[in-house]
Amino acid sequence: MQILVRHSIMACALVVAPFVTAAAQPPGQQAPPSPRADSTRTASRLDVDGQTAKAREIFLALINGAPDPAARAAAQRAMAMSYAFDGDCRNTVKYEEMVIAYWRTREAAEPQNAFYQQGEMANEGARVCIDAGDLKTAEKYYRLGSELGLQEPEPRTHPKSLWDFRLAHALARLAARRGDKAGAQQQVAAARRALDSDSAMAAAQARFLPYLVGYVALYTDDLAAAEAELGKALTMRGNERDPFIHALLAMTHEKMGHADASRPLWQKAYDLATAHNPPAAFVRPLARKKLGLQ
Repeated sequence: MQILVRHSIMACALVVAPFVTAAAQPPGQQAPPSPRADSTRTASRLDVDGQTAKAREIFLALINGAPDPAARAAAQRAMAMSYAFDGDCRNTVKYEEMVIAYWRTREAAEPQNAFYQQGEMANEGARVCIDAGDLKTAEKYYRLGSELGLQEPEPRTHPKSLWDFRLAHALARLAARRGDKAGAQQQVAAARRALDSDSAMAAAQARFLPYLVGYVALYTDDLAAAEAELGKALTMRGNERDPFIHALLAMTHEKMGHADASRPLWQKAYDLATAHNPPAAFVRPLARKKLGLQ
């Protein structure tokens, strides 16, 4: 069993393979869901609904009762995301480290996937930390993620250009959050160069560039550019239902004093933020507060 990860930067939905292999079913019939899968879905829903303490009770039971290391790692990753819904960077990376440790044990058996997954888990923790405002920890884990991912041996299934793009993307956001506009623009340029260097990688990743430009503009107070770029990002295929970009555009309109424009964007972001992943973990609690739903 493997933990399956979407190959994107900002919208990496938490997708976990079934914990229990069911017997073959007759044609036309589906295998019944396993108790562990049902528990994972229940706990994930509790996190989305803001009942994180209850969710973590379930995830802890899944960790303690895991039938094998892979199932334990899946539950640990889910626990990391549960802490993300509380903006808890420290505990998120604590559990992501446990998942990374599991993938280290898989390096000999599946080296390409194992190193990629280690990089993914580090990046996932970093994403939670930057959203929580812990920029130092976020930078540490973004750099670690790139370092781990680049250890994937030949024949590589994830090119160096992908990790170069991801790291430049992250460093641009970090610079913007620190108020370093020039540094952010340098990293945006590096992200563009990475895309230009690999058309195959760019086909999947280019949609994240306008979002990056908009993010940098928002956090460096170029609000007109932020509005234009984030609006552009939402028109790109694959971004239309991204709750994080909707939230960024809502934040932009708030800063511009456009209350009538920001509220429907917060509502849309809230409605879309139903996954158990970093974007939803950031958006759902914040949108709930903005909409007065607490």
